[in-house]
Amino acid sequence: MKKIKKDDDVIVITGKDKGKKGTVLRTIGSERLLVQGINSVKKHQKPNPSTGVTGGIINKEMPIHISNVAIYNFTSKRADRVGFRVDSNDKKVRFFKTTNELIEV
Repeated sequence: MKKIKKDDDVIVITGKDKGKKGTVLRTIGSERLLVQGINSVKKHQKPNPSTGVTGGIINKEMPIHISNVAIYNFTSKRADRVGFRVDSNDKKVRFFKTTNELIEV
């Protein structure tokens, strides 16, 4: 089980987008995340008439390393750490380390 998954709300803790919040769109491998609105770059794209792609300058989100983000805790309004434990149904669940609340996805 991974500490940060798709649809989790995260906050950037280091880098050029420090302090920004976003939602994880997808994970790339085990160490990179694609976060909505984070690490966006301008890409110069050539037109391709056969596929219907128009050319120009587009904004695109690039992957960010998982160590540069932390999961966002809405109750404490700050970054938090993730822990694992087994619930009463013998299922592994994630929880916030500071408040001991379960992480709902």
